Amino acid sequence: MKALKTGVLAAALLTAVPAMAQVHVGVILSLTGPAASLGIPEKKTVELFPKTIDGQAITYTILDDGSDPTTAVKDARQLIEQDHVDVILGPSITPNALAIIDVVAEKRVPDIAIVPSISNPVTDKTRWVFSAPQSNALMAHAVVENMLKQGYKKVAFIGFSDAYGEGWWKAFSADAKSNGIDVVDKESYARTATSVTGQALHILAAKPQAVLVAASGTPAALPARALKQVGFKGQIYQTHGVANPDFLRVCGADCNGTLLPVAPGLVASQLPQSTPFKAAAVRMDQIFEKAYGNTVSQFTVNAWDSGVLLEHALPVALKVAKPADKTAFRAALRDALEGLKDVPGADGIYTMSATDHNGLDARAVVMVRIENGAWKLVK
Repeated sequence: MKALKTGVLAAALLTAVPAMAQVHVGVILSLTGPAASLGIPEKKTVELFPKTIDGQAITYTILDDGSDPTTAVKDARQLIEQDHVDVILGPSITPNALAIIDVVAEKRVPDIAIVPSISNPVTDKTRWVFSAPQSNALMAHAVVENMLKQGYKKVAFIGFSDAYGEGWWKAFSADAKSNGIDVVDKESYARTATSVTGQALHILAAKPQAVLVAASGTPAALPARALKQVGFKGQIYQTHGVANPDFLRVCGADCNGTLLPVAPGLVASQLPQSTPFKAAAVRMDQIFEKAYGNTVSQFTVNAWDSGVLLEHALPVALKVAKPADKTAFRAALRDALEGLKDVPGADGIYTMSATDHNGLDARAVVMVRIENGAWKLVK
């Protein structure tokens, strides 16, 4: 396992402030494996995070979970038991984020996950878990609203055969049913599948007007391409799990016209001036573009906002406890995260509470259309 350390202040600086222990942030991302197209831009984003907050030095240690839940658990234990981190950011994908919940709960270490819908409802275990991205329910509702607007009453669903796909199925099917939309077929496939032609033919036979693909990263291009190949002429929807440049490159012309819900920060410059968090979204966009060019993705935005939440919570926690007392400081940081109110990020406005560890509302979702390899805001 390779540890990538960034932002480590020089020993000379430590010598200059001997009484001040650093805040140590552990980061778990999928830098290799099927979810690498999520983890790599997230790593680039974390590397832009401040090295000091409120005068406090910050150290970041980034580990690669290889897109594997078992490795994610090992990473979490290493970060907590060997590196003695104060907080964890990540992992990148839902199965891995779910896998480390027991660890952070047992060790009482706050975790800001970069995946949706694992922090709510808040229970004894998820009491230490927060999520930066929009919940599946928020995103699914935006899809259903768009389907209703387009007049679609018969739709189909195909998603990953894991926690991500099932999470979307649960949120989408319930919302669709309550709004009178008939989901005429449900199909699934593995992230590592090389063909979904059989599932595409089943969907075609059910004659839906539209199909929602609930997958993430470049493997989400597979159903879109298969549906085109078997002759499906209806509307294709994707989830925010595909909103990165790699997906646009891989899916190419097969994805022209695809609709999906995304974080507003993905299209920061296209947001209306009245958007209350436009300044925060544009700030992220400009910093990322200066460092890496025009490559902002949904995962950039989500990772960025995990840092925004930390940036706002740390000064509050430091007034209660210091990093030298790990137990007290981890608890103070958890409490500070739970107390955040009206924090503008690139995803939206965050207001956490004891019953809501995501804190976003409907303002945190916009619909976009893929047009010739670019995201266009649907107004």
